[in-house]
Amino acid sequence: MSVQVVLELPEEVFSALRRTPEAFVIEMRLAAAVKWYEIGMLSQGKAAELAGVSRQEFLASLARFDVSPFQVTPDELAQEWQRE
Repeated sequence: MSVQVVLELPEEVFSALRRTPEAFVIEMRLAAAVKWYEIGMLSQGKAAELAGVSRQEFLASLARFDVSPFQVTPDELAQEWQRE
């Protein structure tokens, strides 16, 4: 099941971003998925689903946004290191 969301934006947005409305929607879904993954709101799988891409494509896209594919904080990493 899917839900359609209607979003009204000024036409100037598309020319400023040099995107067609269709390309803008694809990019917006990916950007939202990456951000929500980055802050821990979504798993990789759910983020890929939101972006409308495979998990592999989503992981490859993370580099473009300079986001690590690993959701580990420095404190968590230090705790892991101390356990070993």
